[in-house]
Amino acid sequence: MSSNAPDVSVVIGAYQAMPYLIRCLESVEAQTLGAGRLEIIAVDDGSTDGTGEYLDAFAARTAIDTRVVHQENSGGPSGPRNTGLGLARGRYVFFLDADDYFGEEALERMVAMGDRAGTDVVLGKVVGVNRGAAKSMWKQTVERADIYFSQVKFTLSAQKLFRRELLVRLGMSFDEKLKTGEDALFTLEAYLRGNGVSVVADYTCYYLVGREDGKHVTKSGSYELRFDSARALTGLIAEHVPPGPKRDALMVRPFVITLLPQFGPGFLKQSAAVRKRKMELAAPLMAQYWTRGLAGSLKVQERLRLICVAKGRPDLLMDILRFVKEGREPEIVRGERPARLWLAYPHFREGPELPESAYQVWVTEWRNGRRIDPPVAATSSLVHRFVRKARRVLRAVRPAPPARRA
Repeated sequence: MSSNAPDVSVVIGAYQAMPYLIRCLESVEAQTLGAGRLEIIAVDDGSTDGTGEYLDAFAARTAIDTRVVHQENSGGPSGPRNTGLGLARGRYVFFLDADDYFGEEALERMVAMGDRAGTDVVLGKVVGVNRGAAKSMWKQTVERADIYFSQVKFTLSAQKLFRRELLVRLGMSFDEKLKTGEDALFTLEAYLRGNGVSVVADYTCYYLVGREDGKHVTKSGSYELRFDSARALTGLIAEHVPPGPKRDALMVRPFVITLLPQFGPGFLKQSAAVRKRKMELAAPLMAQYWTRGLAGSLKVQERLRLICVAKGRPDLLMDILRFVKEGREPEIVRGERPARLWLAYPHFREGPELPESAYQVWVTEWRNGRRIDPPVAATSSLVHRFVRKARRVLRAVRPAPPARRA
């Protein structure tokens, strides 16, 4: 990179983005980082609503070095992002959606964090505007987050600050064949292969906007696309993380966020053919990656649903889903010596298909506003198993000691 390269290349992929694009661009101009330390690469992805014309007019008047690319519609966000990434010159790249906007100090704070911590990915606090946004990962500012056991694995959208050297060195780009979850795959690879992840949680950096026309929603399309995404994410994790507690912890993300919703209440209304197909698509993932450690990281209802999927038992799954849909609450069953808790969802203690251990409380749950914590003894037992497994993995990969000199 040349010495006069900007600190940040802001890549904006825009399709039918009016009037939201106006505030989006204003928020870039308002950055306290300063116009001289920024560039904008805006990609008009075949818009017909005046988006392209507005981008051209903005580029002609703004003090920020701005390049506008007009291309035919690519059918998704990956194409425009890849186009912008290929033209970027900055030390960092930020992928800003044309519907959304920055807090004024966002880039200044994130660049300062990345420079101070030496990390390759910086997460800035996100809040929703007319829509929800994840909150669990914004509890504190962290220079180096644990990508396995913290909540950062639950924010894999592309709206983050990436060190461009990492992206160039690894030849990273968004998978244009993947029609959903492409940003999660890109971001998780940067987490796994980069030099650390930082979190800026004491300032709202990014405003995630809910459009009135609903066009921001990314959960459209065939259910088969969700399985494509789950397959890609689990494969990436398996490629870079050996079996053990870290892999199990990271696998929670694709299993709970991507796979599990395919076996929610909507499953009850689907045709037998669709239900059968979903079970078939899930079977290889369950066979490859479902482990005791992963199961123990889930809430009881989540675990039960996935065990039904793993066993190929849609009938048992539907019984549990009907119970949940009816708004019923499972009885809390207590055991002594050792102390244990179970939630008695359907088929509790009825046979080996759904063993008693599947109903046991391993993580904190909430029932009717009441917090349910697993007994300390049970939690300690699970933790000890994880620790023993981790030690076995470490011993297996530990290099041999150097030979002694004669």
